[in-house]
Amino acid sequence: MSNDRSELRWGVEQRLKFIEFRLFWEGHVNRSDVMEQFGLSVNQASSDLSRYIGLAPQNMDYDRSLRTYVRQTGFKPVFDKLDASRYLAQLRSVADGILDRDDCWIAELPIYDSAPTPARGVDPETLRSVVDAIRRSEAIEVQYQSLSNPEPRWRWIAPHAIAFDGFRWHARAFCLSDELFKDFLLSRILDIRASRESKMPAASDHDWHTQVMLEIGPHPALSETQAKVIAIDYEMRGGKAEIKVRRALLYYALRRLGLDVDPDARRPQDDSVAQIS
Repeated sequence: MSNDRSELRWGVEQRLKFIEFRLFWEGHVNRSDVMEQFGLSVNQASSDLSRYIGLAPQNMDYDRSLRTYVRQTGFKPVFDKLDASRYLAQLRSVADGILDRDDCWIAELPIYDSAPTPARGVDPETLRSVVDAIRRSEAIEVQYQSLSNPEPRWRWIAPHAIAFDGFRWHARAFCLSDELFKDFLLSRILDIRASRESKMPAASDHDWHTQVMLEIGPHPALSETQAKVIAIDYEMRGGKAEIKVRRALLYYALRRLGLDVDPDARRPQDDSVAQIS
């Protein structure tokens, strides 16, 4: 049995990542965990555990009294960096019904809840049509309800990307009516009735393809200890954090950070961060 990571097949590597995930977050893993998660035989699950021990003998040891492999004090991840984001993403996905409980790698889910966000009704056939248009480099005729017009109107758009602003999903597209690249909320596309070849290349959307660096730091009106906490929250180094963002999405990034309003209109404790550049 080879212990070289470069020779691992994708399925085997996923199972070894699962073993490592369970060790790090739960403190233990056993053969039945691997069998149930991936539908394996006893022999295959045992083989995977042995393979992981070969890759990282310092990470786990078999506890005969507990009849399970337990994490060792010298544990160091072999695969992906085991940060909190993947754990929290799975937790939220299960709670929101996006991920089935049986597909989750967390053995014992902690009690969890979140502030409710109104659902944005994106029609699956609409999304499929937009994605198909992106893949085929096509323009589609959509009936779109904007808030600038009292009634929906038909227009041709040539979508080339999907974007999420933190709350809503958009199609980034060239509008043939207004002759510019714009964002169209997927939930406001009421109907699609035709498609045709698009002559507008996605590369022409310079705002989408241009990356800008947003620098933020603790609000200058915060106390020293408050500023230190904000620096920890945003993983700042030297009193600032750099966020790379597409220029087309910069407004949404500023809005999520509370930087899209006059700084004098809110308390420093509400803003927490200030834009540096």
